[in-house]
This record gives sequence, C-alpha cells and structure tokens, in this order.
Amino acid sequence: MDFFKKFSNKQTPKDVAKDRLKLILIHDRGDLPHETLDKIRAEILEVLSKYIEIDIDDVELTVSKSENVDGNNPALVANIPIKNIKN
Repeated sequence: MDFFKKFSNKQTPKDVAKDRLKLILIHDRGDLPHETLDKIRAEILEVLSKYIEIDIDDVELTVSKSENVDGNNPALVANIPIKNIKN
C-alpha cells in the first residue's frame, strides 16, 4: 500500500502541519511584522487586480531566507494564481 502513496498528490495532515510550521518559522526569522505583511499583501493584490483576475483565497505571500553572497537575506515570495487577464 505504501507504494501507491508515492503517487498521491494529496498531502497528509503531518505534511500540512510541517509546511505550516515552516512558514511560521520563516515568517518569524524575516523580522517582518504580521501587520506589515498584511498591508503589503493588500496593496499588491489591489494593483494586480487592475490588470488580472486573481483568486484571492489561493494567494500565498511569505518571507523566506535566501542564500546570497552577503549572507542570508530575507526574500518576499508570492504565489498568485492568475484566473484571467483583463483587457
């Protein structure tokens, strides 16, 4: 039975909890207040919605650490699914 689990796209509750914990740790290490991240998210979505249709419920905006020549610098990472392009 474990053989077929490798081909399943559905995450287990353990995987979901692990991903959420990673996001929380990344957010804490980014030193960006939650209120600021919410404001950034709202402004980005406001601007993008002028040009494209987006599914607001599926938007992911996180702060992560990235390897850089100068050391670890936080990076703002956005995953914004596009539904349609407005004319």
